[in-house]
Amino acid sequence: MNVDTGITFEIFTIKSETRLIDIFNEIIDKKSQAVFNYVESLMIESNAKIIVIGTYFTGVGIVKKLSEKYTNILLIDIYPHLKELLDTAIGGDVKNSVDFSSDLDLIYTGDVVIDTTGFGGINVEMSSKIDVDTFIIEDPTAEDNDKLLKNKNNIHERLEVVHAKNKRILKTKGINSKTSGTMTLTIGILINVLNSCLKRDGVLYSACEMGFFEEVIFKEHDIEKFIQLVDKPALKVSTIDLFSCDKFICEEINKINSDLNEA
Repeated sequence: MNVDTGITFEIFTIKSETRLIDIFNEIIDKKSQAVFNYVESLMIESNAKIIVIGTYFTGVGIVKKLSEKYTNILLIDIYPHLKELLDTAIGGDVKNSVDFSSDLDLIYTGDVVIDTTGFGGINVEMSSKIDVDTFIIEDPTAEDNDKLLKNKNNIHERLEVVHAKNKRILKTKGINSKTSGTMTLTIGILINVLNSCLKRDGVLYSACEMGFFEEVIFKEHDIEKFIQLVDKPALKVSTIDLFSCDKFICEEINKINSDLNEA
């Protein structure tokens, strides 16, 4: 257990062994494993052309997981600097090589296309030009508990116009979050854990080491800085009674599930 003394020797600061990047990767793995299992069930050749649209963070996790078996994978994103995520620990490691491009015209060249772009991503018109064997789209909403977000979600319109023999929806939920984004789910986990810790006798307060890191990625374009920021304990607790705060994090992560549903 990672423990320091606090303001006095009677108060302790507990630091979680779980880092922020660990939470990201647990969530990403649930999504990417669900996609991998489905693609594997299709019995396609290992060199079939698989295109994943959108890197952050579901996309990079999916291509890394698929690279364990498949050899012809292309990751497409309008932000060229996100290619750097392939060389980080986000989503695991690349086994077979993965190509990267910012050319959206290439989304029509695959046998399997996986769209993780969510809100404001690939639109209906672009979707109507997709003609593939298999099309998978990530549902950006989680529990459908926000009316405005639900009305903004256009994945069903996109699915309707795509030409594909197999169509599936990647659905991730479990902690009553508003969206299925990795950042949203991570914040949801941490909020729930903070509340659980505060309910314990002897806890003065707790805090998570989470900032608004999307600005680092999309405004500063600094992937190295982002990795440094998330490579630290996710939670710190001030308490007079020692306990494992990692247990609470694990319990919240275990509530999240990802499935491939029929479109």
